[in-house]
Amino acid sequence: MGDGGAALLPLFAWLTPAFPVGGYAYSHGLEQAVEDGDVRDAASLEIWLGEALELGFARNDAILLITAHRAVLSDDLRTLGETNELALAFAPTRELNLETSQQGRSFLDATLAAWPNPRLALAAEALPGEVAYPIAVGVASAAHDIPAENAAAAFLLAISQALVSAGVRLAPVGQTSGAKIVARLAPLVSRLAAGAMAATIDDLASATFRLDLGSARHETQYTRLFRS
Repeated sequence: MGDGGAALLPLFAWLTPAFPVGGYAYSHGLEQAVEDGDVRDAASLEIWLGEALELGFARNDAILLITAHRAVLSDDLRTLGETNELALAFAPTRELNLETSQQGRSFLDATLAAWPNPRLALAAEALPGEVAYPIAVGVASAAHDIPAENAAAAFLLAISQALVSAGVRLAPVGQTSGAKIVARLAPLVSRLAAGAMAATIDDLASATFRLDLGSARHETQYTRLFRS
């Protein structure tokens, strides 16, 4: 493996289901979408995921991840802290805030324990409390010299895979159909990561109102498999 491939190995490890962030416990509102009948098969799951990625949280997460990455590389810990606060504030419901903050804190703590270095330790000192998941991934990637666009694309693809996995558990969608959905979403993920490289915090926006309202209703859903 060349040096470029070897440099990405930590990223591969961090974004597998085995990394201890508890991602299996969250569906980002998908469970409520299934309950409401918005997602009922592979086709509707793909539509729901594509819109969630392009119109909602995933595009924002890519921008936030890259902003945090740049802050670490420039040793701008003040901007890093402010970006993290903004990322947490952008979570529109209690459950979605829990989803990003629990995974972010777990990710940063696990990375510090297993893949430590001085730059990562310094950045972590600036984030002593809740940490949004994309911020944590941006911090770790910058500290380990992983390019920001690679980190953003891998992060979004990992989220897509996690949500497809949730969809397989919730709806009548087979594993092979789920794999096909991930493959078809990959070009969108690549475009979102590339677009985020040219974006700034001022470009943050979301238009997934039904998802956000569904997430709020999920807090009182009678039976649940997921925490969001």
